[in-house]
Amino acid sequence: MKQLLLLWALLGLGLVAQAAPTPVDSAALYQARIDSMQAALHYQTGTIQLPDGVGTISVPAGFRYLDAAQSERVLTKYWRNPDGTSLGMLFPQAKGPLDKDSWAFIVEYEKVGYVKDDDADKINYDELLTEMKSDVEEGNQERIDAGYQPIKLIGWAAKPYYDKDKKALHWAKEAQFGDDPDYVMNYNLRLLGRKGVLVLNAVGAPAQLGEVRRSIPGLIAGISFAKGLQYGDFNPSMDEVAAYTIGGLVAGKVLAKVGLIGLLLKFGKVILLTLLKFWKVILVFLAAIGSAIRRFFSRSAAPQEQEPQLALEAETSTEAKEEV
Repeated sequence: MKQLLLLWALLGLGLVAQAAPTPVDSAALYQARIDSMQAALHYQTGTIQLPDGVGTISVPAGFRYLDAAQSERVLTKYWRNPDGTSLGMLFPQAKGPLDKDSWAFIVEYEKVGYVKDDDADKINYDELLTEMKSDVEEGNQERIDAGYQPIKLIGWAAKPYYDKDKKALHWAKEAQFGDDPDYVMNYNLRLLGRKGVLVLNAVGAPAQLGEVRRSIPGLIAGISFAKGLQYGDFNPSMDEVAAYTIGGLVAGKVLAKVGLIGLLLKFGKVILLTLLKFWKVILVFLAAIGSAIRRFFSRSAAPQEQEPQLALEAETSTEAKEEV
């Protein structure tokens, strides 16, 4: 099954010609296609006006910003995420979406109202983690029935911390999908505003936690809510108060989104690298069924050029792709 998926991934990338290419040509063509996809993206630096008048981001040194439209392309076309809605993405300068060990901050805005931070110093995060693990476990059967992998919440990669001065909430989780021995790390950053929360999520491997953390101070320093939307602008006589507080921000979304972007970032790149690693096996399959493919395409009209699918399916076509 895995070998057939690899074959069809190459077909989607347009690497099957009338005759099976040589191993050297196959790897070169594949890499050329990846390079072409990444070169088609146009990044920005400097001060970025976020969509919907939320505020601005001064892109920190070492990063580059991808706007909302191109981010949707990355999330839906490159990573096969069914939901590509965001305000944009921030990538490390030297890493594109299809590079090995790449990661990015996905920027969103949740208009949930004014989140009170009175409980920030009173939360027992160890107890909260126990509750979160139980909630995830209880939801696994529903995920399995829907064709998704079960999820195990391993624990904190970084325990929640609320910076009251900057109105910034940080935490990171580790999760396991199915029987995969490699865990996914999701670093969450929430910046509180008058009418909602600016969300920045970075997903990668646990080993990348240090790299992500080092980028946070510069990132926070460069983000500003628009005039009138800052946390201190709250007017209790007219503004809506959120239904949950700091503890709710940490636990409230775990069932709805656990794993989505994590799987996309992780498995998209894993399969990409697997394709390159096992190109010899793939070529054997190409040679074996090459004549059948040629007959098929000779009877078919030439298809329109499409964005290549990076085959994020694992063992089934309905694999879960969720955010940690």
